[in-house]
Amino acid sequence: MTPKRNLDTSTMPILARRAVLAAFGCALALPGLGWAQASEYPKPGAMLRYVVPFPPAGLTDVMARLVAQQLGERWKANVIVENKPGANAMLGAETAARAAPDGHTLLAVNMTHSVNATLFRGRLKLNFDKDLKPVALLAGTPILVVVPADSKIQSLADLVAAAKSRALNAGSSGVGTPSHMSLALFNQLNGTRILHVPYKGGAASLTDLMGGQLDVIFSNFPESLPFVKSGKLRAIAIASAQRNPQVPNVPTTAEGGMPKLNVEQWTAVMVPGATPDAIVQKLGGELVRIMSTPDVANKARELGFRVDPRGPREFAAFWHSEVQRWRTVVESAGITPE
Repeated sequence: MTPKRNLDTSTMPILARRAVLAAFGCALALPGLGWAQASEYPKPGAMLRYVVPFPPAGLTDVMARLVAQQLGERWKANVIVENKPGANAMLGAETAARAAPDGHTLLAVNMTHSVNATLFRGRLKLNFDKDLKPVALLAGTPILVVVPADSKIQSLADLVAAAKSRALNAGSSGVGTPSHMSLALFNQLNGTRILHVPYKGGAASLTDLMGGQLDVIFSNFPESLPFVKSGKLRAIAIASAQRNPQVPNVPTTAEGGMPKLNVEQWTAVMVPGATPDAIVQKLGGELVRIMSTPDVANKARELGFRVDPRGPREFAAFWHSEVQRWRTVVESAGITPE
């Protein structure tokens, strides 16, 4: 009788370990008919549609194209990225949710969708819990708290003190965006009332911050990083558990006494809700393996992402925790759609 062996991943690098565990989990989850379905998916030359509910060139789009190329090469399939922005990132989500549940339509989702689940509750044409199914979490970019280069605000503590002594304003890339929600969370944690000034995109708000029309922005890392490096803006904190090697002198929000102000603009993949679990497990495992390869992981890090891929089960748990987290913030702050 062959002795039973345990899966020992203790000596593996963390990304490789995640990939192995994802594959192992998939094998356990694909018995009988489910395995037969997954083994035939996708057929060589199949056409897969990767719906991105945002315009081209944004962070979510860039990650989708990186993953689509790798997935197509590995599976000998044609993976087409389709940008379908509109309705606060819900137009593309609704389109993907209505697609055939056969694993041939992927949806790029990010933190915005976890906010939308509450922000547009009662107005959505889909139910996230029923109409879409979590597949894999790919990576995330932290929020960088930035102020004008000549600002007297040097730290999060300074920002709190300033906000309690005078009126401050903060720009964002729009209602419900990560920059807005980070500000709302900051206000909630500190009892401050920094005024939210929404813009149509991050670039315009950063321009006004450099011009002195704004006091602070909780900015997407890749958007503000060039201005921080050039000295046009100053970063006082990064909303992450660890310091970032691209800005090693910028303290984390935890170091600044605010561990709960840990916010990332993460990006992930979902599929139509009725997609068989066997296919979800196979696709999720492959996406984790793709993100765990050194070439892809390094490219993602160069773009400002923190690479932390997770399969279907882990991503589902993360998704529900994010929805609950932002529901609390939205409801406490009384945030409503524009």
